[in-house]
Amino acid sequence: MEASDLNDHISRRYNKDIEDLRNTVLAMGGLVESQLSQAIAAIVSGDSELGLQVAKDDYKVNNLEVNIDEECGRILATRAPAAGDLRLIVAIIKTITDLERIGDEAEKIGFLASKLAAMDRPSDSYRELKTLGNHVLHMVRDAMNAFARLDVKEALKTVKEDELVDGEYEAIARQCITFMMEDPRSIKRVMNVTWAARSLERIGDHAKNICEYVIYMVHGRDVRHTLGSDDADLGLD
Repeated sequence: MEASDLNDHISRRYNKDIEDLRNTVLAMGGLVESQLSQAIAAIVSGDSELGLQVAKDDYKVNNLEVNIDEECGRILATRAPAAGDLRLIVAIIKTITDLERIGDEAEKIGFLASKLAAMDRPSDSYRELKTLGNHVLHMVRDAMNAFARLDVKEALKTVKEDELVDGEYEAIARQCITFMMEDPRSIKRVMNVTWAARSLERIGDHAKNICEYVIYMVHGRDVRHTLGSDDADLGLD
């Protein structure tokens, strides 16, 4: 094999390694979305078994994080990626950490769903939690779509959604305080609702983080804590 052929072979293998890595991250994102969707459904439907199954399956997310992290380490050690490829590897390492934490929050919500299923249910079947949960689920989905397409506009739009999620969470928290003051017998149930809402709010934060990593991959700029300023100032129009 001539040197040019060998170099071409190495280049094609390297590109395949990178593409396989991206696809595995997307698969992890899909699993996390599914876990979150089922956790929300478990609360709304009062399905204790589904909630416990979500919690039990968290190991699948953890295993993917470990495998992807090891593959990133191998590529860094053997390929010495530079420029855009190096940013991609760094962003992937950060992204899978946030995806794993989303999985942890989905696990918590699953446990809370199983507890709530054993308690008296409100007539609205936790409508506010369902609304917040669906909002956060769309944020996660949009964040992974932005990652898949390296779509900065989609990433920015999703980042801004986090403010709405924060507002929804604060409204639920205020409502829960009112319920507990009016009926002390509801404290245990309402506290579980508060914790579930808090987990959903944190998931929104993790989805926002993933979108910031997308912007870093594309523009090479760390925009954490700076997206409150005009996007034009960041060159992200």
